[in-house]
Amino acid sequence: MVGEDNYKNNLAYIIGVSIGDGNLSNPNNRAVRLRITCDLKYKSVISEISNSLKQIFPNNKVSLVKRKDNCVDISCYSNKLEEILNWKAKEGSKFKQKVRVPNWVKENRSFTIKCLKGLFETDGSIYFDRKYKMANFVTTIPDLSQDIQEMIQSIGFKHSLQLYKSDNKKTKYTIRITKDIDNFIKTININKR
Repeated sequence: MVGEDNYKNNLAYIIGVSIGDGNLSNPNNRAVRLRITCDLKYKSVISEISNSLKQIFPNNKVSLVKRKDNCVDISCYSNKLEEILNWKAKEGSKFKQKVRVPNWVKENRSFTIKCLKGLFETDGSIYFDRKYKMANFVTTIPDLSQDIQEMIQSIGFKHSLQLYKSDNKKTKYTIRITKDIDNFIKTININKR
């Protein structure tokens, strides 16, 4: 059971990271590729993503490819990726496919925390507004917004939600945590290094 929990914790983290900054492709029509793009300044995050992928796919190569724009692509090939992530390489954007957090993640506190960590380390931010520390997560996917709000509440934190209609007619959902922020960062172990 310990091994299975470790596997699922790594998987929940990778699901969060992938929803945030990952994409699926099938360039050779043989194997699905997950590519997660990360700024090179986040060396610890890059290491954690790589190590988690190696734990999930111990027989598959995990590649790091440096790009010109101070980023690195962390990649792994597996035909299990579409089933694990619950979206398809060739069916359009995550928005079009209405990507969501799997129920098994939301039903377990440990997995919820790991997934939130992945989400906030990729598409989240920690910042100061008028000397007050805050964390937020932004998405244009309504169901994903709902998932994240439920997950934050399920681990005992309060959030606010702001909606903004952009020029492309998509609604942007900004989920913000403003109270007990240091405890939130510590609980989900956000690592922006």
